[in-house]
Amino acid sequence: MTSVDPDPVYDVAVALASIRTESGASLLELAEASPVLLIFLRHFGCSFCRQAISDIADLQDELAKRRVRPVFVHLGTPERAKPFFDYYGIGHVERVSDPEAKVYQLPMFAISRIHPILTLFQPAVWVGWLKGALFQHGIGAIKEDGKQMQAIFFLKGSKVVREFRYKTIADEPNYLRLVAE
Repeated sequence: MTSVDPDPVYDVAVALASIRTESGASLLELAEASPVLLIFLRHFGCSFCRQAISDIADLQDELAKRRVRPVFVHLGTPERAKPFFDYYGIGHVERVSDPEAKVYQLPMFAISRIHPILTLFQPAVWVGWLKGALFQHGIGAIKEDGKQMQAIFFLKGSKVVREFRYKTIADEPNYLRLVAE
């Protein structure tokens, strides 16, 4: 990813053009070709991030019918990410590797950060684990930034049409509502 000029007149198209997926495509190219559901993950040890990958895998036929391309942004290396996406059967999806969280902090996204220990004491997190996230998707070591929160954005061209900002790590986004016409 190339750096984005922090000019007060922020150009979203320029920012999206500077973000490259692991395959080399720019996020702007992808969003101009078809709408993009941009899913920002926390870390690969997170049960709820694994749940998000699983959810998108389950919805891939419906997203394809709607001509919506899922693209994930993660904090790991491409090598670290690949087994997680392969496991859920969506190793082919476009991904942006962002170990320094530069994309997370772009003005158009500005995804918040949390205290990783305090978040574990939120009742919604325990409820989410008990509903199945922990048992279905496990939990692993935090090798990426455990303080980074997740978020989802629906892009059409250089426009953010809708967004979902997590209040807790266990929030359950309605992906199909996000991509509704």
